[in-house]
Formats: sequence, structure tokens, C-alpha cells
Amino acid sequence: MHRLLLIDDDQHLAAPLTTYLQRYDLALDHADRPSAGLARLAAGHYDAVILDVMLPEMDGFAVCREIRKTSDIPILMLTARGDVMDRVIGLELGADDYLPKPFEPRELAARLQTILRRQRADRHEAAGPSQLVFDGLTIDFERRQVHVQGHEVELTGTEFELLGLLAREPQKVFSRDDILTRLRGQEAELYTRAVDILVSRMRKKLEPLDCIKTVRNAGYAFAAARMAD
Repeated sequence: MHRLLLIDDDQHLAAPLTTYLQRYDLALDHADRPSAGLARLAAGHYDAVILDVMLPEMDGFAVCREIRKTSDIPILMLTARGDVMDRVIGLELGADDYLPKPFEPRELAARLQTILRRQRADRHEAAGPSQLVFDGLTIDFERRQVHVQGHEVELTGTEFELLGLLAREPQKVFSRDDILTRLRGQEAELYTRAVDILVSRMRKKLEPLDCIKTVRNAGYAFAAARMAD
């Protein structure tokens, strides 16, 4: 049974959700404050986090940032707000999915199962090289480090995943929907504008290299020259 942690100050949500998710072999614990939730994560093993955006002490984005400092645990964010930028920020910080309130418990269960399957697939996807070296660019997947012309650049978790996705298959054109689906293991309900923003920010960090090409009306492709082994 997978163990989940809900961080949400809504006292009326946890009990019925706990009962409902049991039918999907999902065990739910609840913390109504970010501090309590972070303490639970540090003390015990969980398979995924359901994280509300609107919280006391600190908002869900700050909590997500704290979690991502030490863990790649799947995070599904809940919000009552429908702002596109909320979704973009959540994606950039490393959230794995985003569900607006009010939601149907069945949809929440389906999304949780999707990100848990994605996590299992990622863990078994060890066939690729641990390091890719291009002209002026090195991507180290074991250390999750990127060097541009010998200097390390800091990428967010999602930026690193996007760069790795493109670099593993140079010249292949990925549509925006494909990128969202491959990164987060879900149908691309998230606004595809999020991909454009991520690519734009990543390009600035990779300067002076120009290795991510826009293919008009199609998507993005990786265009750096691979160094010979």
C-alpha cells in the first residue's frame, strides 16, 4: 500500500478522503500545518504528497520548494485559484500535477495513480547513459549537474528534466503537449504556455549556447553537437 501525506488546513477534507482513497490501496496521513507536514516527511517514508497552495505559516509553493531541496517525492498541488501562473510556478518548482478545488475524489485518485506509475517508470529507466557530453555542454544525470563551457549552471528540477528529455534524443521534435506528458506522466491539461516559459528561462541559463531550437508550429528540439566518445 502506498503512503500519502496530505498537507492542508481544511479539517473537513482529510477524513472522507482517507476513507475514499483506501479503496485504491492508498493510505493517507494528514498534517494541517506546513511545519507539521515537513516534520512528518522528515521522520517517515511517504510515496507522494498532496499539497494545498493556500496554507497558514507559508504557502504551498514555499512548502514545495522546501521539499524539493531534499526529495524528489511526487507532489500533487491543490488550489482554489485558477490562475495560469499558479500552474506555471508549481510546475517550475517541481510539482508533478495540479488539481483545482473543488475536485472529484475519483479524479484525485486517478492522478495520484498516474504520478506513482510515472515514478516507478523513472526508477526503472536506467538504460540511458549517466552522462551526456556535447560541444560546450555536459549533463550529468547521476549528480543532476549541468556544465556550460566548464561552468556549472543551476537549473530547477523541472528544467533539468526538460533538458534531459530533449538531449537524450537530439534533433527529435517534441510538441508542447508531448513535453508536458513526458515530464509529468499525465495528459497535457496543464497549459502549454508553461513549456514556453520553462524553455525561455532555460535558454537564458544555457547562454551563450543555443542548443534548444524552436520548430515552428511543432515544438522544440535539441540541436547541440554530440562529442565523440
